[in-house]
Amino acid sequence: MIVLTGDGTQGFIAGADIRELRGISLSDAREFARLGHDCARLLETMPKPTLAAINGYCLGGGFEMALGCDLRFASSTAVFGQPEINLGLIPGWGGTQRLARLAGLGMAKELVLSGRTLTAADAYAHNLVNAVCEPEQLRPLVADRAALLATKSAVALARAKKALNNALAGDHRANLQHEADQFASLFSTADAREGMAAFLEKREPRFTGK
Repeated sequence: MIVLTGDGTQGFIAGADIRELRGISLSDAREFARLGHDCARLLETMPKPTLAAINGYCLGGGFEMALGCDLRFASSTAVFGQPEINLGLIPGWGGTQRLARLAGLGMAKELVLSGRTLTAADAYAHNLVNAVCEPEQLRPLVADRAALLATKSAVALARAKKALNNALAGDHRANLQHEADQFASLFSTADAREGMAAFLEKREPRFTGK
C-alpha cells in the first residue's frame, strides 16, 4: 500500500508556493503542469492501492494529489479547495477532471469557478472522501484500512483497480468486456486457487501475488 499524508496536523498539502510561481515562464508553467499530472496519474494508475490521509489544509495541487489516490480519509479539521481562480488561474494537475468524476459536474464547477473551500464534512457529503474522523484517529483509521487491503491478493487488487479506473471513461460495453476478461484470467492465478480453497476450508487465505 502507498499512504500519502502530511507532517503533523496542520496541512496535507497546502498547494504551490505562489512566490515561486509568480515569475515562471510559459514553458516552465507547462513543465510544472506536466509534473503534477505525472504525479497524480502515478497515484491513480500504479498497481498498488493508494490512500490519502488528509490531516489539514488540502488545497490546490494538494487536493489534486489526493484526488489521484484510490481512497481518501480526512481529519474532521481538514479543509479542501481549488482556489486557483482567485489567482487568475485554473487547476493544472487534474482537478477539473477528477473533481467532476467524483463529485459531479455541478459541484466541480462550483468549487473551481468560485474558489471556495469545503469542510471535511462537506467533502464527505459530496463523495470526495471515504470517511471523516477526529484528528487523533486518522492515522489508526488509515493504518487499519491499509492493513485490510494488504490481506488481499495483489494481482486481484491491481486488476480491480485498473477496471475501476476505466469505469467513467471510454466505451461502456468495451469496459464490461474488459472486466469479464480480467475476471476469467484470474482463474489462472495461484491467488484465486488459494482464495477459493481457503474459503472452502474455512481458513484465512495466504496470497502470494501470483
